[in-house]
Amino acid sequence: MSETQAPVRGIGDKLAIGLSLGSSAAVMVLELVSLRLVAPYLGLTLETNTAIIGVALAAIATGAAMGGRFADSVSPVRTLGPLVLFGGALVLLVLPVVRWTGEAVRGGGSNAVFLAVAVAMFVPASLLAAVTPMVTKLRLSTLAQTGTVVGRLSAYATVGAIAGTVLTGFVFVAKVPTSVIVLCLGGLLVATGAILTIVLRGLQAATRPLVLALVGTGLTLLAPRPCEVETAYHCARIEPDPARASGRTLYLDQLRHSYVDLADPTHLEFQYTKNFGAVVDSRWPAGQRLDALHVGGGGLTMPHWLTATRQGSHNKVYEIDPGVIALDRAELGAKPGPELDLQTRDGRLGVRSEPADSRDLVIMDAFGGVAVPWHLTTREVVADVRRVLRPGGIYLVNVIDFGPQNFFKAEARTVAAEFEHLAVVSTEEALAGEEGGNFVVVASDQPLPIAELRARLANRAAVIDGAEGIRALVGDAPLLTDDFAPVDQLLTPFQG
Repeated sequence: MSETQAPVRGIGDKLAIGLSLGSSAAVMVLELVSLRLVAPYLGLTLETNTAIIGVALAAIATGAAMGGRFADSVSPVRTLGPLVLFGGALVLLVLPVVRWTGEAVRGGGSNAVFLAVAVAMFVPASLLAAVTPMVTKLRLSTLAQTGTVVGRLSAYATVGAIAGTVLTGFVFVAKVPTSVIVLCLGGLLVATGAILTIVLRGLQAATRPLVLALVGTGLTLLAPRPCEVETAYHCARIEPDPARASGRTLYLDQLRHSYVDLADPTHLEFQYTKNFGAVVDSRWPAGQRLDALHVGGGGLTMPHWLTATRQGSHNKVYEIDPGVIALDRAELGAKPGPELDLQTRDGRLGVRSEPADSRDLVIMDAFGGVAVPWHLTTREVVADVRRVLRPGGIYLVNVIDFGPQNFFKAEARTVAAEFEHLAVVSTEEALAGEEGGNFVVVASDQPLPIAELRARLANRAAVIDGAEGIRALVGDAPLLTDDFAPVDQLLTPFQG
């Protein structure tokens, strides 16, 4: 055997393909799991997703460059096994690092949490990304094979990345908790790296990385859990209200999403739900049954309230997260039946499937973090809501915004583009631009009962209505369409 063929010892073609494919898949699993880990502390916004993806790509680039360089200076036979082994050991440290950092800065310090997850993900991802160039070096026996070997292993690495992405998004996250995914991924990498190290270098070379892996496993098992239930989209928990024995608050990630009184469904705790109720009661006589469509389920506060206050009302709820619905049924008193139709479906698709003139009331109360999912904000979906509403029906939208309130103003302008009559309900300070909070947008194709609404709100909230008032409020805010809806960017407080 010539000197150029010597490094091939112990690494066959199938093993090389498997290592390239598996290491790339592991990087993508780690990336997607990292998105889940930061959600309870940073929320799940476009900026968060972009930042994590950017860190992962930087790690891949760094690993590929460093892996290629070290493959030329140190025999990959010596470094390949420990590389995978250390990578797996460090994967096992990702979850405890992020969760303990998150607990230490709970209520603030989002930069610290992001820095923790960036470092915790970057190092093992870089090590794993270095596997393919090292394996490629091992499989190159002659320069004549360079194109074939590099192309084939690069192709399999890409296939691995695709497989890791698809399996994580469609299978792993939906079936098992994040901690289990981290433990299984790290354990598989550690086992693979240990076997390679022992075969290629002997047992002693695997000792230190294995100790690190055991430490990481122990810390992962001991790390605090920020939620009771990991759903397909959220980290969810339900907390009792110490001031109200039957009160329950549903938390999704870091935010209070719903409040439900198990003994008294007519009780509305959050101010924006009280505003919802005031709008409904100002439009329709007490007790009149309604056909209502709810986009976003949460704790089902408003469906419960409508059922209790307007006997015989029919509530259809589109909630994209089956885990939230399961939690509603298990702990928040949800009982599907003639008055409550719970459907696991994307709200946009649900609205599109509704017959024309079929609903008296449509409530849009869907969130991903503090943002309404962008495809539920555009003129096109508002037009579909208008089609679904009966004459005189009402469209209610809950919006959260801060700072210059760019998103809220854009959404108000967008709803006004489809509905002739519009009003906005919030606190006087929020409407004056002095603070952020919840804004309720009220829209209809017929005049709104503004005087009655103001009387019911009393001093709890303020109302802006009328064409001139709305124009003055929204100013030059952009119109949101399916072609242009930068919701996350508009929500950023420092954007002017």
